[in-house]
Amino acid sequence: MSDPGVYVRTLLALLLLTQSATTRPCPFDGTWVIDSAATQPPSNPIVLLLADGMFRQTGEQIKADGTDQKAPGTGYSDTMSVRIIDDRTVEIILKKAGRLMFTETDTVSADGQTLTQVVKDTTEAETVTIETVSKRLKKGPNGSHALSGSWQAYKVNRSKNGSIITYRCTLDGFSAKTPLGEGFDAKFDGNFYPVEDDAAHTMVMLKLLNPDTVEQASKRDGKIVGILRLTVAQDGKTIQATYEDKEDKTITRSKMVKQKE
Repeated sequence: MSDPGVYVRTLLALLLLTQSATTRPCPFDGTWVIDSAATQPPSNPIVLLLADGMFRQTGEQIKADGTDQKAPGTGYSDTMSVRIIDDRTVEIILKKAGRLMFTETDTVSADGQTLTQVVKDTTEAETVTIETVSKRLKKGPNGSHALSGSWQAYKVNRSKNGSIITYRCTLDGFSAKTPLGEGFDAKFDGNFYPVEDDAAHTMVMLKLLNPDTVEQASKRDGKIVGILRLTVAQDGKTIQATYEDKEDKTITRSKMVKQKE
């Protein structure tokens, strides 16, 4: 299992960034959709171990008995449960203050070489689904669950309802809004602004690097958790985005496509 928060944080950063007005029409103005086929997942492999009734990942260790247990908080969760469904399938649930936030189902292929992780994000007005497919790099120890080992993600698919954002520039700033209710109003003034309808109470600050490029810093609990750099192509039809997750020390690259008005 990879931390569902990684994909959620990555998706949130991509959806909540805009551009201020310049001397020419704002190149970010309009509605955009993340192109899942062009998304490059983090190159860092994940290492999982499920054995002797315990689940371990990147320093985390909890009982795999299906009960809610305290886990390192990400802003989006404070408890985690792991339940073994069968010899190739595991269910992971994250909650915050008792509220269901994410349900993840991890399934290993019959040949043991592919891991498919399906995350259902219920923090939104509608459930958003994120599917990540990984290839096996290394097997786990003898006697461990098939989920155990080292995995490298190579494909990510997001449901369309969690991939859309509309930007509207103003004279000195911008607004952003998703169909599911997330958004913010901000200025390029060095201040942090709240993200509306975000369960982790994220704050954002933006810098205008040039007329076609902006950089967004995301902060939670007084700590910078991610940096997103986003550039509009010369033809104005696509956006290239690079998101650096400061918590997981990973980088995700994505493309957004402008929709016809």
